Amino acid sequence: MSTNYSYMDQGAGPVQGVATVLCCNCGVPMDGSQGLVMCHDCIKLTVDITEGIPREANVSFCRNCERFLQPPQQWIRAELESRELLALCLRRLKGLNKVRLIDASFIWTEPHSRRIRVKLTVQGEALQNTIVQQTFEVEYVVIAMQCPDCAKSYTTNTWRATVQIRQKVPHKRTFLYLEQLILKHNAHVDTVSIKESKDGLDFFYAQKNHAAKMLDFLSAVAPIKNKRSEELVSTDIHSGSSQYKFSFSVEIVPICRDDLVILPKKLAHSLGNISRVVLCNKVTNSNQYLDPNTLQTADLPASVYWRNPFPSLIDATQLTEFIVLDVEPTGDIKGKYVLADVEVSRAVDLGVNDTSFYVRTHLGGILHPGDSCLGYYLVNSNFNSDLWDSLDSGNTPEVVLVKKHYARKSKKSKNRQWKLKRMAKEHSDIVANDDSRQARQEQERAEKDYELFLQELEEDEELRQTINMYKAGNTAPAAAAATTAPAGHVEEEEVEEDEDAPEINIDDLLDELDEMTLEDHPME
Repeated sequence: MSTNYSYMDQGAGPVQGVATVLCCNCGVPMDGSQGLVMCHDCIKLTVDITEGIPREANVSFCRNCERFLQPPQQWIRAELESRELLALCLRRLKGLNKVRLIDASFIWTEPHSRRIRVKLTVQGEALQNTIVQQTFEVEYVVIAMQCPDCAKSYTTNTWRATVQIRQKVPHKRTFLYLEQLILKHNAHVDTVSIKESKDGLDFFYAQKNHAAKMLDFLSAVAPIKNKRSEELVSTDIHSGSSQYKFSFSVEIVPICRDDLVILPKKLAHSLGNISRVVLCNKVTNSNQYLDPNTLQTADLPASVYWRNPFPSLIDATQLTEFIVLDVEPTGDIKGKYVLADVEVSRAVDLGVNDTSFYVRTHLGGILHPGDSCLGYYLVNSNFNSDLWDSLDSGNTPEVVLVKKHYARKSKKSKNRQWKLKRMAKEHSDIVANDDSRQARQEQERAEKDYELFLQELEEDEELRQTINMYKAGNTAPAAAAATTAPAGHVEEEEVEEDEDAPEINIDDLLDELDEMTLEDHPME
């Protein structure tokens, strides 16, 4: 080792310079005051501070519930390239605690490649008083497996709690809307299985608290009451512990949207002295009623309804078509409703007799002479209802209009540019494989209810805002077929018949690709 001195003559005599030493590896002069025997470039080449940190690792992923395994037994939900997934990957890396982590980030890979690449920057002590910074990549292999919760879902008698939802009405409109709310808010994510029954749905859960979460969700979106029961499964006499199965019975108020309702006299007085003959125009966690003669509205909470329950007089399956002959607005407006005096005639009577009815309705803003509308025909009607019998016979309405009617093509569902997601229900598969007459009737009734629900979504923009609607994926072929169809074709007449029906703007629809998750890209 040699020591070099440099001198500078500035009139004050010799000045001792900085001592330099030669690198023991490459011989480059370097500062010897730090006590190093090797330059920084040689240290980086010869010393690896990441030794002991693997460049490959594995992460376990469940395809069914889309969760990652965080050892030893916890399964967490994490999106691709999220902070949660990055933290999980760093915990899976052995030897990382020996160095100081400076930065970590994802390197993009194909979602279906079963690979996750992470770029790491670390600092560590290579030699005494020497800190070195290095950057390297780690590749994680995604291994598909089943979590214990999903494994239980494929075996019998594994549920610990069930939520049984029922509504005693002759149609499925409420459950079709409730299904879309559940899908939008992922309220079914913890279910073991879903079964369809005659009057509703059954949700099965592996834990009681998951069923309690579903109850909280239902109470926020629907007017319900619930009742809890439990069944003893087994008892351990040595430890004194017992296992139970819990059942939550949920009943939805049997009054749906567009139903005609006769309110009890005391209840109508307590609701702002509203008319007793009202329409149910909105259903959330309470029912909202509308007086079509005055535009007065009133909300009835579920807790108040269940103290003295009452049924609806007529439901929306018994609507009658009317033709509008004349419309005279009264000038009263409340929100989207316009009060008007309308002259209507039944569609079956048009051209047969001159019978017409003068009705006051809330649809004055959308009805015009020549339009069709749906309403309840109450002339000479007999109802098995004490509430109807208690009304003054001189003030009972003859016709109550509910909504505007649009002529549609017979195969409207095949030409829609949008679609809805559905939940997989076990009973549906059983009915599909059953050739009995009753099963076919149930299937036809379910298809009819679903088509009416889709038409209701097309007509009500406010209702569409509460659910997710997706592009059908066949919009381009349908448009091309309409463009290339020859003039005078039969389908042209069907299009003209449906031109006044409301349509949904394709820009308001969600692209399924935006909602796509790891389950949509199977890892094989």
